[in-house]
This record gives sequence, C-alpha cells and structure tokens, in this order.
Amino acid sequence: MEIWRSLDDVPADLGRTSVVIGNFDGVHLGHRQVLARARAIADAQGLTLVAVTFDPHPMAVLRPEHAPTTLTTMEARAELLGEAGADAVLAVPFDDDVAAWSPEEFVQRVLVDALGAAAVVVGANFRFGSRASGDVATLREAGERHGFTAEGIPLDGGPMVWSSTYVRTCLAAGDVAGAAEALGRPYAVRGAVVRGDQRGRELGYPTANVPTDGMTAAPSDGVYAGWLRRLDTGERFPAAISVGTNPTFDGVRARRVESYVLDRTDLELYGVEVEVSFVERLRGMVAFDSVDALIVQMDDDVRRARELLVP
Repeated sequence: MEIWRSLDDVPADLGRTSVVIGNFDGVHLGHRQVLARARAIADAQGLTLVAVTFDPHPMAVLRPEHAPTTLTTMEARAELLGEAGADAVLAVPFDDDVAAWSPEEFVQRVLVDALGAAAVVVGANFRFGSRASGDVATLREAGERHGFTAEGIPLDGGPMVWSSTYVRTCLAAGDVAGAAEALGRPYAVRGAVVRGDQRGRELGYPTANVPTDGMTAAPSDGVYAGWLRRLDTGERFPAAISVGTNPTFDGVRARRVESYVLDRTDLELYGVEVEVSFVERLRGMVAFDSVDALIVQMDDDVRRARELLVP
C-alpha cells in the first residue's frame, strides 16, 4: 500500500484512476460501500483505485475547538483502505490554503492534474471546497467538463447511518459491540508499550500499558475483553483490558489502556508497537476499598474474558 503525502508525491505515470474521497476515519461499513463501488469500476475499466483523504482532519484546522477525536492513525487508515480495495492513498496535507480552494480548484488540482480521474465515487452527503460549497451535483457537473464520471452512494446503517460520529458515540458509552457493528471489526487503538507503575505485576497480572491522548478515541473507562496484537510479529493474544486512570491507587491521572495477556507473565513488550482491540465491555471502572477486593474482581474479570475469547 502506497501513501502519498502530497500532490507532488503522486507518480507522473500513474495513468487513469478511480477515486474515492473522504476523511475515512475508522474506515467503517459506510466507507466500505463507497470503496466497493469504486473498486468495481476500477476493475471493469482497468483503473488504479486511489483513496483521497486529508491529514489532519479538516476540523482540526477550521475549528480546532470542535475537532473530533481520531479513530485511526493515518498509517492504520491506509492499511484499512487497502484491505477495502484501495491501491494507493493520497493524504492531502490540509491547511488554510487547501481550505480556501474553490470546488473547481480542488477538482483541477487533485482529480484532474494529480490523479487523472476517470471515475469518482463519494458518499451521498459529500461536501468539498471552500466553506463546503461543493456537493455531489457540483462534482458531477465538474466531471462532465473534465471527462470523469461522479456518483454519490447512500450510506446504510443500523440504528442510524454508519458514520465516524456514530462510532465515537458508541465508544463514549463503552458500547464496543455497537462500534464493532458499524466498523465491521472490533475497534482498536495502537501505540508503543511503555513502562508503568508495575502494580499489575505485583498483583499477579502484569499489563502492557499504552498511553492515550486527547486526540485519539478510546472506549469509556472500564474493563473489556479483547485482543493484543504485536505489530512487529503479528502475534495475537487474548487479553483483559483496563481503560482509565486506575482509581484504586492515588497518583495516576493520565488515561491509559492496560492489557493483561491471559495466562502469560513471560512477555517482554516494552517499546513494542501493539494494537489493542475491544470485543466486549465487562464492567465500568470502580475504586475498590482494598487491594484484596481489587484482586478478587480482577480474578473474575480474567475468568469472564477467558470465557469470551478462548474456545
């Protein structure tokens, strides 16, 4: 999977393309519908399928106080886009200059000059250009002038249309099953394992600690059953996962994702990049009156996680 970080990175000999455009944060089932249609067109016409996205999220530039937390890093997003059918990803660096492009300027610079688009597929609610002044009709009219087809795909959903906002709402409620339904896979976070306070090891449950930050979405505080995957080797392990600040002990303020790999105390993961995916919520976060009470609860958490994950 190639990731082009600017228009200048796009190969001059790319040839004609089928293009999808969007933020694609999370690459949920709605996004995959758009990609499936563009993939079918690409296969029928012998085109390269390019996914155009933006880095950072446009709201982080236009209205940073309202910028959403991200569901995927750009690298994870590109990986997911590739799994959904894209041949390459163009991550347009979004800044004030790009925000000021008119719809026609966006079409000319990105779709015509850089990508040689023959077909463009977007979601039916797609908006683009300065002040979001362009829509699917604008794109279709531009295509008639520049020699590409354009279509907007209605986005299906469950209780509401699949969207990145819906996934974030599920995560904020701890509904990782709902998030997984919209994504078509368990929600996951990635990061390097850091050295923690070693309390889990002292209690018999050593954990791999991945810090969270305010710009990355994580499920609400609680305990979950899920999986830890090493990104260097691909090994995957069942895990009981705690998200939060560890309220039983004083002094811990930063939220973090702590994964206890079931029945393993021999893993050395410090500095290793891992992916932690969430399958089911076990309980909310509780401050216990004693360490003994905490251990009893941890024993039960691990038992329930094992029942859910291990055949």
